[in-house]
Amino acid sequence: MIVDCAIYREGHRSEGPHDFSDALDEARSAGGFVWIGLHEPTADEFDLVAQEFSLHPLAVEDALKAHQRPKLEVYDDSLFVVLKPVGYEPQSDTVSSGEVMIFLGDSFAVTVRHGEDAPLGAVRRRLEREPELLGEGPTSVLYAVADAVVDHYLDVATELQTDLEELEAEVFTPDGGGSRHTASKIYNFKRQILEFRRATGPLALPMTRLAGVGTYGGKVPFVEDRARPFFRDVHDHLTRVNESVEGLDRLVSDILSAHLAQMSVRQNDDMRKISAWAAMAAVPTMIAGIYGMNFEHMPELRWEWSYPVVVLVMVGLEVLLFRLFKRRGWL
Repeated sequence: MIVDCAIYREGHRSEGPHDFSDALDEARSAGGFVWIGLHEPTADEFDLVAQEFSLHPLAVEDALKAHQRPKLEVYDDSLFVVLKPVGYEPQSDTVSSGEVMIFLGDSFAVTVRHGEDAPLGAVRRRLEREPELLGEGPTSVLYAVADAVVDHYLDVATELQTDLEELEAEVFTPDGGGSRHTASKIYNFKRQILEFRRATGPLALPMTRLAGVGTYGGKVPFVEDRARPFFRDVHDHLTRVNESVEGLDRLVSDILSAHLAQMSVRQNDDMRKISAWAAMAAVPTMIAGIYGMNFEHMPELRWEWSYPVVVLVMVGLEVLLFRLFKRRGWL
């Protein structure tokens, strides 16, 4: 579905013709660019766009099928960038991700959105309120979308950090860590961090190239050199996000290890208590078993005080064992 199509001249919007080819020609003649936004387009809808803007077939296939890793690919007539915006639902502790594909070329930008976690409408409105930035051409679209996606990563990382602190407090409470559902909650939280990591981790290399830093920071076609400082800012934010994700992943692993260690300690405590009670039960059982044998000749068998003496011995031994186990912390 085509969500929006407009021509931008010197940072100001004007409605473009319905025909994409005419819109592109008009944008080029006026020194502006055309920006087309699509949401989960069908093959027929996108085939028209691909033909008019000479998009590479491999990039078109990726844009239609989605489920791509964040990446940056350079073709003869266009630049193809994939971003994965994410959303977080605190009630269910679930990280969801969508996809945004951006085609940049000579005087055009085409954005393709899959899923609901994509801020393209808000990005377009924000850019239209900043004509100086929008006047930089199609590069401003790529920067604004990447900036919005990465800034939302920071918000999601903050939400995850808050929920992780709550989970950590639950694990280390006297009774909370013993819940049978705690391990599954920790493991589910780790899966959400992995989903988040799939969106943020692979984006580091494309942002490095766009920012012009590091080994891979060469010139990128269809991206203005004067836009490099803006992409460096996005790159810095992404680095913070990736460091935060790494820290969250390590903390979750540590919490899971601590929880398993707590469970092991509790099991050992339970086994000590069971062993102590079993030992205390074994003493009277043994004495009663001996005197319960049907032998005719047994010591003190016919003695008048045999029964109370044996009971007192049993009680004395039980008290002795109880105090011994109590002193050692087994009971």
